[in-house]
Amino acid sequence: MQNSIDNHPDPALVNPQKQRTGLRRILHATRYSWAGLLAGWNEAAFRQECLLAIVLLPASLFVGRTWVESAVLAASVIAVLVVELLNTAVESAVDRVGPEWHKLSKRAKDIGSAAVLLTLLLCAAIWCAALWELFLR
Repeated sequence: MQNSIDNHPDPALVNPQKQRTGLRRILHATRYSWAGLLAGWNEAAFRQECLLAIVLLPASLFVGRTWVESAVLAASVIAVLVVELLNTAVESAVDRVGPEWHKLSKRAKDIGSAAVLLTLLLCAAIWCAALWELFLR
C-alpha cells in the first residue's frame, strides 16, 4: 500500500514497531534503548564517561547546595553521555555507507567529535564553578 501524499511506502508496512501501541510499544522501545546502551558500551570513550558518571552523579548530591544545583551538575554529566551516544550513532551511520575516505564523512565525524568536546568542556566548567563555590568561597 502506498501513501498517496508523498508516494513512499506506508511506514506501518515497513516497520512493525509502527503497529505497536500502548505497553507493548513501550516494552519494545525500552528493549531497543537498552540495546543502544549496550552498543554504546562497546565504545571506549562511552565506557570512560560512564565510569566518570558513576563517581560524579552521586557527588552531585553533595556538591550542589540546592536541588537545582545538584540537578544542573547531574544534567551536565548525563549530557556528556547523551552526546557521546549521538556521536557514536553518527559514526556508525557514516561507517555503514562505506569504509572509503570521503570529505563529508570526515566532516560528519569531526562535527560529532566537536559536539562531544563542547559538552565535556561545559560539564567541566559547571563542575569547576560548583567546586569553587563550595570549597574556595
